[in-house]
Amino acid sequence: MLSPLVMATLLLFLLGAAAGLLLQKLPALANRLNSGFALLGSLAGLVAAIQIFAKGAPVDGQLWLLGSVHLDMLAALMLLVISTVGVAVALYSFAYIREYQGKGDVAIGALMNLFLFAMVGMVLADNALGFLLCYELVTLTTYWLVKTNPEAAKQSRLYLVMNHIGMALVLIAFWLLCRESGSLEFAALREHHLAGALASLVFLLSFCGFGLRAGFVPLHGWLPVAEPVAPSHISALMSGVMVKLGLFGILRVSIDFLGASQLWWGYVVLIFGACSAVLGVLFALAEHDLKRLLAYHTVENIGIILMGMGIGMIGIANQQPALVVLGLLGALYHLLNHAIFKSLLFMGTGSVMFRLHTRDMDKMGGLAKLMPWTALAFLIGAMAISALPPLNGFVSEWFIYQSLLSMTKLGTSVVAPLAVVMLAVTGAMAVMCFVKVYGICFCGAPRSEHASHAREVPGAMVAGTLLLAAVCLVLGLGAPWIAPHIASYGQALVSGQMNVATGATLLPLDSSQAILSPPVIAITLLGLFLIPLLVLAIFKGPKLGRRHAGTPWACGYAYEERMSLTSGGVTHTLRQLCAPLYRKQPQLDLASALHGVSDTNGNTGWPLLSLINGLVLALFILMAVGV
Repeated sequence: MLSPLVMATLLLFLLGAAAGLLLQKLPALANRLNSGFALLGSLAGLVAAIQIFAKGAPVDGQLWLLGSVHLDMLAALMLLVISTVGVAVALYSFAYIREYQGKGDVAIGALMNLFLFAMVGMVLADNALGFLLCYELVTLTTYWLVKTNPEAAKQSRLYLVMNHIGMALVLIAFWLLCRESGSLEFAALREHHLAGALASLVFLLSFCGFGLRAGFVPLHGWLPVAEPVAPSHISALMSGVMVKLGLFGILRVSIDFLGASQLWWGYVVLIFGACSAVLGVLFALAEHDLKRLLAYHTVENIGIILMGMGIGMIGIANQQPALVVLGLLGALYHLLNHAIFKSLLFMGTGSVMFRLHTRDMDKMGGLAKLMPWTALAFLIGAMAISALPPLNGFVSEWFIYQSLLSMTKLGTSVVAPLAVVMLAVTGAMAVMCFVKVYGICFCGAPRSEHASHAREVPGAMVAGTLLLAAVCLVLGLGAPWIAPHIASYGQALVSGQMNVATGATLLPLDSSQAILSPPVIAITLLGLFLIPLLVLAIFKGPKLGRRHAGTPWACGYAYEERMSLTSGGVTHTLRQLCAPLYRKQPQLDLASALHGVSDTNGNTGWPLLSLINGLVLALFILMAVGV
């Protein structure tokens, strides 16, 4: 039976959206209700997801809004992701919405609730019609949220065009699936296994269609364009949660419906993931705009998750239980982790913009002293995304490394060793990038008048960012206890599709965890940090504690303000070495083809958008009538 909390989650989000629509003449009250209903709905969803994980069994039911509903471990994990980020974003929005006072603030709050409703509905739906309607609602609400920025008309249209292309591909894939099974219900799609060329066609259509939502290279064009211009708490939802719906769709179709039956499917996912990881972080390094930099890191981390998914699919096709469990554990754990630390970083960036009103890193500086709580939360997020132990990003990437190393032992392909190298290069460049970000933005002296007069943001915004920072610590230090729950999806696949007892899959998982103990790592690092302090305390001389003020040493030259490091200076050498890749970046971006499509008024993408919308509508009618 479906949990009442799940129904309460959807109802509260709808009430939040309705409050924004009905109380537009009372903006202060409407904003509080918008944030309040979003917070309550997210809390209800969070408790419901935890209950499902505690029971360890899927839940089925009926909802009049969505029809049949099925909550397995994958759907429960997505509900956990949406709800956890939703709690923090709703809390943050109580104060952050003031930034948009009189500029569509009530509409933003109402659309945020509708956005959360659509994402939860898509995850819950167990039939094609409910799934696709919620998928389209996610696209439309995001479009209107981005468009609330009056300067983002072109960016919002580009987002809409690209995601409607993806929607058309997904619709064709579902039409083929439903036509063959004779039903719109996902249960029928799971039982009717497609094979041969038709199965491969459905895989490719869904991979490209959902890939446009996920935003991996070369389907990433809307990400660095649309995400930076959205309100920062909406950017957190888009980057932390919405793009994961694309990955969720790929997993649903390729594994749940098609059984990952073809070996080359997994290699395609793995190769695209590895390339996206390296190119995403490489493009991020060249950015001076903080939100665009974070958007490119989303491209990078989506690639890392795809690597784990690809390994799991290869394990299914090769009948390798350990590979399935480890690969999907790494992918799903990183999906959860990325949602947390990326949302934290976007909200931290929003806090900085709340005071400085700029995204240019070279106009920041010295913020750690003036905004200490924001700086602390951002530091934890930066360490997590850089995969530094003992935080959560390190744990999930460790599992992906383990799965890649396990794959190399099969000796069947050179892809796995190359993927290990590419993942290592990605990690090194991510550390370099966030050393640049934190050093330029939060350390040193203020680089602008606004930066020198910055102060800490309101308490609700601090609470939202610190909450996600705490979750980063919990997911890192608590990995030995959390990982088995996340691995339950892979274990269910192994026991269900490979006819292997669940107990047999636990041995490789336990042995990999024995190598990794985040609490021990944390204690060791803390001890290493305390040793120099202890040595100083023992051998401290009378002159050691004296401080002398003076100008920085500048190699014998008189120090000048322009000598301070800039974001471009940090990566200058790397950008010179990789100049051919940066020049070819537009060719790697599918969106570049759409920039030339405009109507007589110069509105980019409108003719193509009209064509795609017509195709979407026609396919909906075909599906409803023909199945």
